[in-house]
Amino acid sequence: MNILFLTIGRFTSIEANSIYADLLRCFRNFGHEIYAITPYEKRNGKKTELVHEKGAHVLHLETGDVTGASNLIKKGIAQMSLEPTYIKAIKQHFSDVKFDLVMYSTPPITFSKAVEFVKKRDGAKSYLLLKDIFPQNAVDLGMITTSGIKGLIYKYFRAKEKKLYALSDYIGCMSEANLKYILDHNPEIDSGKVEVCPNSVEVIDRTVDDEMKSKIRAKYGIPQNKKVFIYGGNLGKPQGVSFLIECLKSQEKNEEAFFLIVGDGTEFGKLETYFEEANPTNMKLMKRLPKDDYDKMAGACDVGMIFLDHRFTIPNFPSRLLAYMQARLPVLAVTDPNTDIGKVIVDGGFGWWSESNNLEKFIYEVNAALRSDFHAAQDKEYRYLLDHFTVDKAYEKIMRHF
Repeated sequence: MNILFLTIGRFTSIEANSIYADLLRCFRNFGHEIYAITPYEKRNGKKTELVHEKGAHVLHLETGDVTGASNLIKKGIAQMSLEPTYIKAIKQHFSDVKFDLVMYSTPPITFSKAVEFVKKRDGAKSYLLLKDIFPQNAVDLGMITTSGIKGLIYKYFRAKEKKLYALSDYIGCMSEANLKYILDHNPEIDSGKVEVCPNSVEVIDRTVDDEMKSKIRAKYGIPQNKKVFIYGGNLGKPQGVSFLIECLKSQEKNEEAFFLIVGDGTEFGKLETYFEEANPTNMKLMKRLPKDDYDKMAGACDVGMIFLDHRFTIPNFPSRLLAYMQARLPVLAVTDPNTDIGKVIVDGGFGWWSESNNLEKFIYEVNAALRSDFHAAQDKEYRYLLDHFTVDKAYEKIMRHF
C-alpha cells in the first residue's frame, strides 16, 4: 500500500528512534511505500525539503511555530494554517501518488481538511493515532474556557475535533481509559471503529553494565552510591511543575536518593529558580540532551519518573514510559487519577503510583522504591514491554482493518 502519514511530531529520518519513525519503519519493512509530512517550524529557520530514503519519502515542510506554548495565540494561528499548508504540499509533492491509507496523529486536531482531501481524491482509508485530546486538555489546565470569549476558541476547536473523529475510519487510542473517555464524551462515534492501539517502539535494550554505569555517572556528576530517580522530557504546564518542585523539596534531606531532572519547556524557569535558591545537594537540573546521550544517561539511573498535572480530566499516557521500559528502569508515576498509566505500572509489577496532589503518598512511594527488589521489577517490566508496546503489534492491529 501507499501510506501517507501526517504529523507535527518531528523526526529527522525514518531511521530515527521515535514512536512515529519506528512505526513507519515497520510498515516499510513489511513492503509498504511510506510518504510522511513533518514540520520544519519557522523558528528553526529551515526550508521545505523532500528526502527520499529506502522505501520512504519524508517531506520536511516549512510551517509556523506549531509546538511550544510560549505564545498561545501564535501557536493557535499556526495550527489553524496547517490544513491549507499540508493540502498544498500534498498537491505539489505527491500529486502522482494514489494513497491507500492516510494515518495521522494528534496533536493537532486541525488535519481534518487535509485528511478529507486525500480520502476524496484517492478513495483512501483513514486511521487516527490519538495521542492528545484537545481542546479539553487546554480547558483542564485553565488555558481556555468553555464560556466567554475564550469559549469561542473552545467551540471552534471542539468542532474541529469532532470532524476529525467523524472523518476517521478507525481511531487508535493509547489505553483503555483513553478509549472510554472518547466514547463517553463523543457518543456519536461508532464504538466499532475505536480500539486500543498504544504508543509503541522497535524495542532496543538500553540497559548498561556496571562499568559503563559508573563511567556515565562520573561524566555527569551523578553519585555512584545512591539510587537515582530521573525525570526526562518536557517541563511545561502538563507536567504540574509546581507540584514537582514540592516533591523535590520533600527529598532534600534524603541521603539514599538522588534526583535528576532533564528537559526543557515553558516551566523550566521555575525549576531553575528553585535550584538556585535551595541549592539542593542530592539533586541536579540539566537542559535537554541529544537523544542518544539522554538514553545512555537514563540507562545509568535506577527509577524513571512521570509527572502529570492533577487537574487533568483527560487520560494522558506519556510515551516517555517506553524510554524507561527500554532501559529497564522501574517507574514512579505521579499523576492525576484519570489516567490509567499508574494502574498499568502497578498491576504490571514494575513501579509505583502517587496522585499528583498528595505529597505524603509521593514520599511513601519513594521510600517504597528504595526498599524494593529492582531485579524482579526489571524483568516484569521488560516482558510487559515486549508483550504490549512493540511496533509489530501496533502494525498488526492497524493492518487487520485493511
